[in-house]
Amino acid sequence: MNDTTDYLAILRENTPLIDVRAPVEFQQGAMPSALNLPLMDDAERAAVGTCYKREGADAALRLGHRLVQGELRERRINAWLDACAQHPHGYLCCARGGQRSHIVQQWLKARQCDYPLVVGGYKALRQAAIDATVRCVQRPLLLIGGCTGSGKTLLVRSQPNGIDLEGLARHRGSSFGKTLQPQRAQASFENQLAAALVKTSAAFWVLEDEGHAIGANHLPLVLRERMANSPLVVVEEPLEARLERLRKEYFTDMLQAFTARDGTDEGWREYADYLRHGLFAIRRRLGLARYAQFSERLETALSEQQKSGATDGHFAWLAPLLAEYYDPMYHYQLSRRAQAVVFRGSFSEVAAWLAAKNA
Repeated sequence: MNDTTDYLAILRENTPLIDVRAPVEFQQGAMPSALNLPLMDDAERAAVGTCYKREGADAALRLGHRLVQGELRERRINAWLDACAQHPHGYLCCARGGQRSHIVQQWLKARQCDYPLVVGGYKALRQAAIDATVRCVQRPLLLIGGCTGSGKTLLVRSQPNGIDLEGLARHRGSSFGKTLQPQRAQASFENQLAAALVKTSAAFWVLEDEGHAIGANHLPLVLRERMANSPLVVVEEPLEARLERLRKEYFTDMLQAFTARDGTDEGWREYADYLRHGLFAIRRRLGLARYAQFSERLETALSEQQKSGATDGHFAWLAPLLAEYYDPMYHYQLSRRAQAVVFRGSFSEVAAWLAAKNA
């Protein structure tokens, strides 16, 4: 296999990448299929960078070889060899396809492992991802909107041409939107989005009607602009059905996820703090008096749930939170886009409408 410039194929096919950049670079932005096995750690990279600025490229290269030698070098080579064996059809990748990936490639070759690299490195892949997103979102978009708990995300995920923005962002988009997975860096989120787009051949995309940000991740400007002028399907579900969905999502699934990760006692504490933080985050918008009232009801519901496992008590604060805060906010936003609405209906009616649209 030769060195590659087929960046779209890497995105589309989830081609494994052995990313040899330093951890800090990887954390700032990475491709979806990348594994970080750095040539230099953060401190070593910083030392080499300082040397480069003061003494030039040759001195920096010599310092790099002195820092990564002996037992340390052997450990890193063995880690790359293991990764190459596990991913025989992958590529090496550094920042620009320059010295670091070539050095690793040479060291591997000396160990009878001929492994190709990405020409242009992460920078070229990143630009390809940006360009792919711009091209893909020129296709028509269809947005699914509705009040909290209407099942919008479920509908998006059920579509062959659905792009689950909240799944890519690892956040559900509200003050209670945290998941157990940390959100990705902005560049990594955008790379994930590009990969999702190029993997699907669709005449149009189905997306949830989102604001400009999902948690800490912002939608690319080109996508936001397209969404602002796209048709909208509105899911209209009764409050009872919405509360049942939210019961499962917020109170059952989240508690199970926290306890599975952290154990019964610590998991419960993390779960309770998750709900408290979600309410605390909107305290100023609620007003301090209403926040205090909802907080008291939340604590009562948590006490009841911890004793008996019952979650009905949470409706004492969640139902008025929807009716007095989330629903009016969404209805106001929807009123400004009434001309964009092409269909309204229940969850099942919208699902049938989308099925016919995709037929």
